[in-house]
Amino acid sequence: MRQNNAPSNSLNRRDFLRVASSTSLMLAGTGFPTIAAAKTKSQPNILIILTDQQHIDTIAAGGCRHVVTPAMDALLQHGVSFTQSYSTNPVCSPARSSIFTGRMTTETGVVVNGKHIRKDIPNLGQWFSETSAYETIYAGKWHLPRTHQLEIEGFRVIHTGIGGHGILGDASTSRACEGFLRNRAKDKPFLMVASFLQPHDICEWLRLNTYDPQKLPYDGLTQELPPLPENFNYDRHEPAYLSKSRLSRDPFVKGWDHLQWQYYRWSYYRHIEQVDAEIGRLLQALKEEDYHKNTVILFISDHGEGLGHHQMVRKSSPYDEASRVPLIVSFPGKIPENVINTTDLVSGVDIVPTICDFAGIKPPKHMRGISLKPLLEGNAATKHDFVVTELPGNRARMLRTNDYKYITYAGDAVDMLFHMKNDPGETRNLAPDPAYATILSDLKKTLIVWEKTLDIAPQLPNADAWWRKT
Repeated sequence: MRQNNAPSNSLNRRDFLRVASSTSLMLAGTGFPTIAAAKTKSQPNILIILTDQQHIDTIAAGGCRHVVTPAMDALLQHGVSFTQSYSTNPVCSPARSSIFTGRMTTETGVVVNGKHIRKDIPNLGQWFSETSAYETIYAGKWHLPRTHQLEIEGFRVIHTGIGGHGILGDASTSRACEGFLRNRAKDKPFLMVASFLQPHDICEWLRLNTYDPQKLPYDGLTQELPPLPENFNYDRHEPAYLSKSRLSRDPFVKGWDHLQWQYYRWSYYRHIEQVDAEIGRLLQALKEEDYHKNTVILFISDHGEGLGHHQMVRKSSPYDEASRVPLIVSFPGKIPENVINTTDLVSGVDIVPTICDFAGIKPPKHMRGISLKPLLEGNAATKHDFVVTELPGNRARMLRTNDYKYITYAGDAVDMLFHMKNDPGETRNLAPDPAYATILSDLKKTLIVWEKTLDIAPQLPNADAWWRKT
């Protein structure tokens, strides 16, 4: 680890207290038993802040020179940030199914967008409602299956859905969470999820704002545009599906030149600043209501964004730009502050066991991740030797060790192997090099052994494809 040196619109108090006072009402329809509420001053509050489609290198305090992010900076400066943090699946619904269950997407059954989590796998709200006295609150995007839902099993939902656009919906989400914090009864701890849509609006930007690649819409903007990433040019020896996916996306369809790529990057950073402002509103309410000293804050995104790396936009890629995500944990006075962890591999399946550990609650069975609490406290005995990212539609796998990344697609003979310490930009595919044959074989065997530990959901496509790739 290394050291890294507005007015409120509160919601109606009576409405909040009427619902929050009834554990049975909060859990109606979940299928999980209610428990008697009990005052537990020793248990911390827990706040999960979730963004959508955030590239890992988009926080000013983390080294990004192209954004102003005071809220995310504050989280980083008062917590531990993991730079080797991976999504379990670089697309919305699948990644979220893992974040809220601690299981891989092939187990939850959510390998594409718009699917339900398997009924026999509890989500985090259901588990906390069944095993603790926590008040469980959800605001913002859910997407399991619908983007915004009026009911989520295990959670009391604060309704904030305004279409599918973060530029409107995120303001609603931050104000709803602020109103909850300012008006709730403080007789028991809370588990609250604030799930924002930005910077996902970059998808709409790509559809609507690149109609003329020959010029920029604002005079004088050219000098402010960020440069192209170092791995804009890369080794083209990759699986056919990955190449085909790239060529079907906006830059190639619309004939972008380098200037247009830079303008897209500039615009994406503005989406980051929009969600940062809403996170700032939430953090301000947390502090003003004196929750900040006893609240574990976990900040994460579901997946990343191409941002021009490997000439990619959007998501669904095994490269780091889409598969690696920000992860910051803050708990002032309880874990170190202003620390960037650049070495330990972590995954979206670690979120549930970590939160359960902080709350003093036994996690559900069959967790595929580990609690990060011991690691955060400086005495971890258990760490990941590797993490796995599954690809949408269950069509590919990415296995990441401390030194290497192995990528394989079902039905494609072309594999990829990168030495991540020597080539962090993933620009040279080592898989065809005979000097790396033993390493490649060992990684394939590791993946096969790991796959056999999973409780694969019924009727999953390509369910045994990885066992055959020896």
